[in-house]
Amino acid sequence: MRKQALISVSNKAGVVDFARSLVELGFHILSTGGTAKLLAAEGIECQEVSDYTGFPEMLDGRVKTLDPHVHAGILARRCVPEHMKAIADHNIGTIDLVCVNLYPFEQTIAKPDCSFELAIENIDIGGPTMIRAAAKNHESVAVIVDPSDYTKVVDEIKANGEVSAATRLALAKKVFAHTARYDAAITNYLTSLDENNQRTKAFPDVLTRQWVKVEDMRYGENPHQAAAFYREDYIAPGLLAGYSQLQGKELSYNNIADADAAWEAVRSFDTPACVIIKHANPCGVAIGLNACDAYQKAFRTDSKSAFGGIIAFNREVDEATAVEVCKQFAEVVIAPSYTAGARELFAAKKNLRVLTVALGNAHNGYEMKRVGGGLLVQTPDIQLCSESDLRVVTKKQPTSAQLADMMFAWNVARFVKSNTIVYAHNGMTLGVGAGQMSRVDSARIAAIKAEESGLSLSGCAAASDAFFPFRDGLDVIVDQGATCIIQPGGSIRDDEVIAAADERGVVMVFTGERHFRH
Repeated sequence: MRKQALISVSNKAGVVDFARSLVELGFHILSTGGTAKLLAAEGIECQEVSDYTGFPEMLDGRVKTLDPHVHAGILARRCVPEHMKAIADHNIGTIDLVCVNLYPFEQTIAKPDCSFELAIENIDIGGPTMIRAAAKNHESVAVIVDPSDYTKVVDEIKANGEVSAATRLALAKKVFAHTARYDAAITNYLTSLDENNQRTKAFPDVLTRQWVKVEDMRYGENPHQAAAFYREDYIAPGLLAGYSQLQGKELSYNNIADADAAWEAVRSFDTPACVIIKHANPCGVAIGLNACDAYQKAFRTDSKSAFGGIIAFNREVDEATAVEVCKQFAEVVIAPSYTAGARELFAAKKNLRVLTVALGNAHNGYEMKRVGGGLLVQTPDIQLCSESDLRVVTKKQPTSAQLADMMFAWNVARFVKSNTIVYAHNGMTLGVGAGQMSRVDSARIAAIKAEESGLSLSGCAAASDAFFPFRDGLDVIVDQGATCIIQPGGSIRDDEVIAAADERGVVMVFTGERHFRH
């Protein structure tokens, strides 16, 4: 019985060479539509599925492979005599290899002008049916949905005359993950439509996502917790999951969580910046003339907490920066790139994890947090007001230097756990108060951090991630030496707090936006 392969792909990358190799290996090629035309144009002999089944394509191509000659040939179990007799009685040959990828539904709906009708037409029916059938019968059939698998399949057939059982099973697993993602995309799209079939819902009625496991981890946040790291199939430029590890020990659960916090913070700055994270909170943030300058300023904020921290840069790390970083113990260093000199210096610290992540402006579409039996979903906190959005609410007006300090502190506050107070001056943090139940306590802790580091708060700016419910928080901040304060506003006691600011002779501006982070 001749070997047959059915090839029908929307992604035609590499398919000509793949089909040519199969013909050379003795396969008879069945194909449809554009794929058949492409293969014929390249001089590769193939048979149209409609000629093979004796039934023409119909309904504008909606029906072409939904035929017993195709599906019986795929699904027949070669080890079951009754199956083989049944297809022989109907003059149906076996199909030993199925190479299909599906209509580009996700790419289609991603287009801004995609209509509901176009989206529906790009829901593949025959393709999923064929690849699921082939995957189910993987004991006899090899199924390919990913062009990156072409070479492996051809090499195995050349070496052994067939695709190995292990590879057939691996390919089948990939198929079911592929169709699950495909169906999820359709479900997410359809349940995000309103009664007029317009995509007006920010969140679909049914939300289905897919992640692929990168690795099992030694443990989770604590040694008694099991953990694994997953990432999305497509990682947009700029997101941490696209990292490459250049050296060092394997990453832990906490390393990845803290690295993400550091990377998200540092790439929010347009100028050279450094962010040092410890236990998910920034303990030092600074901008500078270059990476080295930014690091030295960030480290000064809280050198004690920086021990064993995660250090992120938004510029290439050079040898001078690496010299400074190597003076301290760090768990992870992240940057877009490193010079050869920096790499050589870091290599001497074998346990230091050195990561590269491409800079980019992409953000996760959703942030998710598990609760008992449920899932909280929100859009990411990427909104940041500009200077023109600020509302000066005090009699005293800010200077340009104060505005710059407040905007810097406000950006840092976005990445600190609530309740948050950040003191800053001249492009560096002076003290960070994080995660306290009382805003007053956060203000005091931030001041203690500055004092421990020998940093003066005289003339600094202070940022509060949410409004002051009473004037006591403002008084603590001013007592420490701050001369300007940035906060969202919105308290029922705003007038009281504004009056206190005027009484103390400081500047206060409202942003109109809050940055809680839990």
